[in-house]
Amino acid sequence: MKKLFSSNLFLMFMSVIVFIGGYLFIRIAYHFTDSMPFAQEIVLIVLGTLATILITAMLLNKQTSVELDKEQSIKFIELKTDTYQRLIDTIEEIVAAQHISPEMLNKLRFSSHRLAIFASPSVLDEYQNFLNIFNQGAEDNHVSLSDADHISEALAKLTVYIRSDLLGELDKESRYSAQEINAQIMENAKNY
Repeated sequence: MKKLFSSNLFLMFMSVIVFIGGYLFIRIAYHFTDSMPFAQEIVLIVLGTLATILITAMLLNKQTSVELDKEQSIKFIELKTDTYQRLIDTIEEIVAAQHISPEMLNKLRFSSHRLAIFASPSVLDEYQNFLNIFNQGAEDNHVSLSDADHISEALAKLTVYIRSDLLGELDKESRYSAQEINAQIMENAKNY
């Protein structure tokens, strides 16, 4: 941002110099070019062209900055989505296996580290609640059907927060309220 401001400041400064220098040049050249036809018009064309080039450079510089910010935002959302998808895949693998091995727990731990980088604070809070429920259900390194139900319900709550983190703005434009979407996610988790 600072670099962009300094480069725009430089271009604005150059535009001011061109206009002031052009004005002074025209004043001086006015007296010398009285005898030459179209000399003043040629000077004005050159100064107008230089001013146009500098203004265009400023506008393109700003447009490039906006496009870079947009691309960074898209990449960040893609990384977040990938991280959340990996987490859900890891949890699915653990619950499906029913017996929890140390390797599976390591996958879950590394997912926690990935979440720490990309997730919003509300997702991290809900993930802690999920881990508490998961740890209670997996104390004996076995996931029973009852444990799987509790873990699934906790995962559904976590999914609500993940969805809000990824699609929060899009959900506001939806015909459904956030409460209706959350209720549907929880209902889906119970009725599988």
